[in-house]
Amino acid sequence: MKLKITTVGNSAGVILPKELLARLRVAKGDELYALETPDGIRLTVYDPTLAEQMQVAEEVMREDRHVLRKLAQ
Repeated sequence: MKLKITTVGNSAGVILPKELLARLRVAKGDELYALETPDGIRLTVYDPTLAEQMQVAEEVMREDRHVLRKLAQ
């Protein structure tokens, strides 16, 4: 599905077609979570638990960057 980036105030936004909203099971005012994957960006319904887990993971990755590099070798 092709989406177009448009101006929204001083920012940019994407208009999601009705069909996509239905497939995601979201409505106007709901929140989405954008996850970066090896294949690109994945949009999912916003999950506060997942958001908290991702924040903790990012903190660990930031604090223990040197340990993670060693493990990757």
